[in-house]
Order: sequence, then C-alpha cells, then structure tokens
Amino acid sequence: MDNATLLKSTTRHIRIFAAEIDRDGELVPSHQVLTLDVDPDNELNWNEDALQKIYRKFDELVEASSGADLTDYNLRRIGSDLEHYLRSLLQKGEISYNLSARVTNYSLGLPQVAVEEK
Repeated sequence: MDNATLLKSTTRHIRIFAAEIDRDGELVPSHQVLTLDVDPDNELNWNEDALQKIYRKFDELVEASSGADLTDYNLRRIGSDLEHYLRSLLQKGEISYNLSARVTNYSLGLPQVAVEEK
C-alpha cells in the first residue's frame, strides 16, 4: 500500500479504514492501524454493552486474519462479518432501530413489533 492509498471497507453500518485519525480529524493511511466507525448515520440505538461486543468481535476478526496481507478484500471480509454480527445483535433485541434517525431504513430486516395478547 503506498502512502496515498486508503484501504477501506464500508457497509451500511460498519466502516473500517486502514488509517489513523490525525489531530484535525483527518484519516491518514497506515500500514499498522485500523480505524473502526460503527453506525456512522446513527440508524441504531446502542448501549455500551452492545458497542463493546462489536469492538470485541472486530478485535477477534482482525486477530483471526493476522499474518494475511492488508488488502481491500480482507478488510471487506472483516466488515461484512461485522455487519452480520451487528444484524444478530438487532435480531436478539440487544440493539434497536433508531426511529428518530434522519432516514429510516430497515436494511437489517423489519423491526419486531410486540403483539399484545388478549
């Protein structure tokens, strides 16, 4: 990877950059650092436990690919796996859709609605 190339993976809710964030908040390409941006459009409601699960899963996926070349493909695979994990958290009810989000997009499946039994 040359210094001008920014390797990245972007899914709807997960963005991974092979970069560091400088003092001005700009991404600087890096061979050593991956930066994770979770739910950049605030489409989901998060609690600290669920967010930590995402970070731990990210660390696990990065560790599992340790030794492999840093490529767009490898980053996309990690991003895709993380997006699927995020979907599982939504399906388990550990996170929920943010109905006040700028855009309501049920890309991870329709929200579950509790049905009141009579």
